[in-house]
Amino acid sequence: MSNNSATLEPPIGVFGGTFDPVHLAHLRMALEVWETVGLAEVRLVPCQIPPHRDTPQLSAEQRLALLRAGSEVCPAFRVDTRELERPGPSYMADTLASLRAELPHTPLCLILGMDAFAGLPRWHRWRELAEYAHIIVMERPGSELPVTGELAEWLAPRQVEDVAALRQALNGRVFRLAVTQLDISATQIRALLNERRSIQFLVPEPVWHLIREQGLYGYGEA
Repeated sequence: MSNNSATLEPPIGVFGGTFDPVHLAHLRMALEVWETVGLAEVRLVPCQIPPHRDTPQLSAEQRLALLRAGSEVCPAFRVDTRELERPGPSYMADTLASLRAELPHTPLCLILGMDAFAGLPRWHRWRELAEYAHIIVMERPGSELPVTGELAEWLAPRQVEDVAALRQALNGRVFRLAVTQLDISATQIRALLNERRSIQFLVPEPVWHLIREQGLYGYGEA
């Protein structure tokens, strides 16, 4: 497999999560990465069984329906269901390995928030991630990458300052990117719905419509 940039396809992003539910902060950040990096697309990858967090409140099918409804209006996004179709915990190393097998000449860019990146040493086979993909770390104001410890040592030879570097190799580079930070969380949204309060303007309108229509997260129950 060649890393010659002349033979590489445009890069694609990989943005995973429980999406319980998908909200505007998810989509806005992914859109900004797509625009800034010049990605061909962003694969939104809902997980089946999250290894590092609580079991999602909604079923995989319900979360998938909301994700598709919320993202279909934007051509930047493509929903990828491979983790929902794979038994067992949804390990990103397995996901990236399967994508690499399908896309041998396409740079892959794993999109992570700063908190997720800082926790990488707790991930399953985390050192393998850079063997399959670059990593784009979405920064928030005042956030800093680690300067000591095993993650800092792993990061030092891989960090790049020029986004063009992500197009010049298939994998192995880490790029920091400042994105708009919307103070929205799925936890907050679920809490509002549990109190039977509106989440309009926190999620895409089609997502809000489906939640109301289907009474998801207990919304509308007596």
